Amino acid sequence: MQALGIDIGGTGIKGAVVDTDTGEFVVERLRIETPERSTPDAVAAIVAQITGHFDWTGPVGCTFPGVVGGGVIRTAANVDKSWIQADAASIFATATGCPIVIVNDADAAGEAEARYGHPDARSGMVVMLTLGTGIGSALINDGVLVPNTELGHLKMGKKQLDAEDLAAESVRERDELGWKAWSKRLSTYLSDLENLLWPDLFVLGGGVSKKSEKFVPHLTCRTPVVPAKLLNQAGIVGAALAATRHPESGVST
Repeated sequence: MQALGIDIGGTGIKGAVVDTDTGEFVVERLRIETPERSTPDAVAAIVAQITGHFDWTGPVGCTFPGVVGGGVIRTAANVDKSWIQADAASIFATATGCPIVIVNDADAAGEAEARYGHPDARSGMVVMLTLGTGIGSALINDGVLVPNTELGHLKMGKKQLDAEDLAAESVRERDELGWKAWSKRLSTYLSDLENLLWPDLFVLGGGVSKKSEKFVPHLTCRTPVVPAKLLNQAGIVGAALAATRHPESGVST
């Protein structure tokens, strides 16, 4: 089965047609910059541009960087605040003419990794983290997703800042941190998570996962850590997978 997956991020919106039996792209992915003012109308126009590029008329899975319930956006940490309480499934369906499924971006990536990624991610308690503009999280226990965990907003340090404000990949770039210095921050965050959840495995995704050899060896948490096998493609694959599960309803939690 094939489905179109679209991954909406703080810096880029990416889409590809996916073979959901294998988790592989069947076409070259298309990436378009996220508009500086990422309002629902602006993002919907790009989603429509992507579906048009692939001449796609079937179900579409779209990720979103925030809490999603019934196709409605509940939080918007790294995109325009006008998204909060917006019915994304209806907005995108109107713009594209396609049935739309909306899922949290990290949840989509986590389910894709659990199905197609590292073999150890298919059982036990797995925490998938996407390190990018912010930090997304997916909590998966024996292949079953606990949706909308938002562990990137766990409070850290004396100032009780969000974890993503200290350890996201964007913070490494902004503060011009070396890999070892950033790994120290990331290790502190992972240690907080493992003391809370006692996971069997951390899977680290997002664009920085392509450079895992630069930072994973410096991590000091007790839980095994592996880079995402699907790298930065996991969100697209997970979105396509969601579209095949809910092809008629147009919504997903």
